[in-house]
Amino acid sequence: YNQEILDGLSDIIKSQASVAYCAPAVLIDNVYDSSLDIVLGLIKKIKASSNPNQVDLYYLKSVLVSTGWNKNDDVFDPMQTWAARSTPEDKQFNFMHNENDIIGHITGSYAVDRQGNKISASETNPPSEFDIITEAVLYNSWSNPENRQRMQNIISEIQDGKWFVSMECLFAGFDYAVIDQTGMSKVIARNEESAFLTKHLRAYGGTGEYEGYKIGRSLKDISFSGKGLVSRPANPRSVILDSSKAFSQNANNRISFVYKGDFNMSDTNLEGQLADLQETVASSQEETNTVQAEAETVNNDVADQVSALESTIAEKELALKTYEEKIAALEATLASKEKELNDLSITVSGMMKKEKDRMRKEKLVMAGFEDSEAEETLSLYDPLNDEAFEAVVAVMKKKMGDKSKKQFQENLPKDEVNESTNPKAELNTSEASEEETSELFEEVKSTEATLVDASDVNDALEATRASVAEWLTENVLRK
Repeated sequence: YNQEILDGLSDIIKSQASVAYCAPAVLIDNVYDSSLDIVLGLIKKIKASSNPNQVDLYYLKSVLVSTGWNKNDDVFDPMQTWAARSTPEDKQFNFMHNENDIIGHITGSYAVDRQGNKISASETNPPSEFDIITEAVLYNSWSNPENRQRMQNIISEIQDGKWFVSMECLFAGFDYAVIDQTGMSKVIARNEESAFLTKHLRAYGGTGEYEGYKIGRSLKDISFSGKGLVSRPANPRSVILDSSKAFSQNANNRISFVYKGDFNMSDTNLEGQLADLQETVASSQEETNTVQAEAETVNNDVADQVSALESTIAEKELALKTYEEKIAALEATLASKEKELNDLSITVSGMMKKEKDRMRKEKLVMAGFEDSEAEETLSLYDPLNDEAFEAVVAVMKKKMGDKSKKQFQENLPKDEVNESTNPKAELNTSEASEEETSELFEEVKSTEATLVDASDVNDALEATRASVAEWLTENVLRK
């Protein structure tokens, strides 16, 4: 109805077109607590269902539903419930509401009065209070050992009172059952004028009360579909309907049904409510139009702001791209300059090396080396710094100045000068050469010692001279 749509109840009404509730699964010979005495009294008067005494079946009976007002404020009208009394038959009996885990089926259903007397199916005027009993069988013969053991455990727990039977009820519509402060109960037809009451029902989020009246949902066009074996809820409030206890504990809430329309919940009050609702709807429509206009204005403003922001972003992106191009050009120029500088540095280094070699060669020649000899040995001096090289040159100059082969030969006797005719002269020459080399080596060692002894003057100079002496001994004097 339109009012229910305005109240935002459309989806919840469509999604909750069924109710589920639990009843204890009771064996005929089983004994429950005192709260189930009425149920046991009813069941003990009922004989076994059709096709009894099958060894591979376990027979089970339970009170499916009782007429009246249940704990969830759902109301089962006697005529609607009577019309649905046969709908549970031949429906599945599953485990924990899992339709893929079917453990039995419902074999029959019938109605009994509160004294346990079976009501004839041909009865056209059922009593206002009655119960629907369902009979079912569980399959206790399974080829799979696990399934067989599982069913034995379930049956054992049923006998211990650990399981409940849960039934789902489908319905096509509902009316409103109401009770006033005096306990008088009536039914109001659900239509466009009364649909505002739906939002007050507990099933749709309401409190179950309106203007001092208690309101329930009277179900219409009921169909009971399959039932499941469920474990005993930990919270007693989870048991939606206990068929025997609902009316023994709530006798004051029993509802006697009358023809629809006989009770108008104060016509004046309803008319006033409807007028207020119509005024509210009109006002809401005006507010909606105003809000829509304001929303369009805001949308236009936002669109302008978005357009301006998009333009600014485009400009920033263009500027960023320009900066990136400039940076790339500068980086390319910098790389080119760095290459030029590196090439120039290599050229200068080569020139400096060439000039250094030229100057060192001149100094070696001046120290007494032959030009070719100086050229050949020039690379040997590369590891030496300038100070070490100068020390080597100084030693060589001193040695070349003090001793020479020419002076040595001039001091020999004349008969020993001709080496080709005088073996002694050759021997003397050899001895003189060895003596010269020895003296040169001794002088170099003396120079090395002198360089080392200078450590008390300058540690850095000492290290340099010592290394020069060692190098000179290894690379020059031993050639």
